[in-house]
Amino acid sequence: MIARRTSLAFLVLALLLAAPSFSAAPPGNTTNPSFSKAKKALLHNVYADHLLTFYCGSSFDGKGMLTHDGGYRPKKEGKRAQRLEWEHIVPAQAFGQSFSEWRQGDPACVDRRGKPFKGRNCAEKVNLAYRYMQADLHNLVPAIGEVNGLRSNYSFAMIPGEKRRFGSCDMEIESKKAEPPPEVRGDIARTYFYMEAAYPGHGIIGNKSRKMFEAWDKGDPVDAWECERTGKVAALQGNGNPFVGGACQEAGL
Repeated sequence: MIARRTSLAFLVLALLLAAPSFSAAPPGNTTNPSFSKAKKALLHNVYADHLLTFYCGSSFDGKGMLTHDGGYRPKKEGKRAQRLEWEHIVPAQAFGQSFSEWRQGDPACVDRRGKPFKGRNCAEKVNLAYRYMQADLHNLVPAIGEVNGLRSNYSFAMIPGEKRRFGSCDMEIESKKAEPPPEVRGDIARTYFYMEAAYPGHGIIGNKSRKMFEAWDKGDPVDAWECERTGKVAALQGNGNPFVGGACQEAGL
């Protein structure tokens, strides 16, 4: 019990130290440009004692093996339905297209056959700013591979009706839109607010989405795990998410 309290106290301190004031834009990731290292850090350091996928609550182990004990029913039985993946809440394409290397390529982006390429691979190869954004721990969550694949780079929205395609998991993906379960909508909104503030000029939030995210933020306030997760990420990455940190302080979490 004492060790647990000490751990939580450390996380709160890390959160307070890493989170900037609301009068200034929060800094983004400037410590780790490796997406591969980011995924390992999340698995072994952030989620080590919270082994549940973000949308559907399936459990996983330290090797990324899934157990669908949260009511998830695969749409298709395949390897990806049993595989843990790390999903960008704000899709990489959503901010990646703001980089010229993604849209147009770069002279350094040539494959072994001499053929030029562009897109994510080119941006990742030559642009450090893109790599920092792609590896930002605040924007990454554990997801069932099948859900990650079906969500693709679709934006979030409210979808009329309740077509449950994944068992009791209230995740809807239809017409190139995704509607997440109510219990994570606030988490998603606060992540979008952070990414927009930390990386200005990349078109993170469109005008149509802003009111929806504001409603999600109010309708799904922070909980103990979101506060703990943000503290762990702040301790690892060196910067907090003030849209979570401030709410956690106000809620006494």
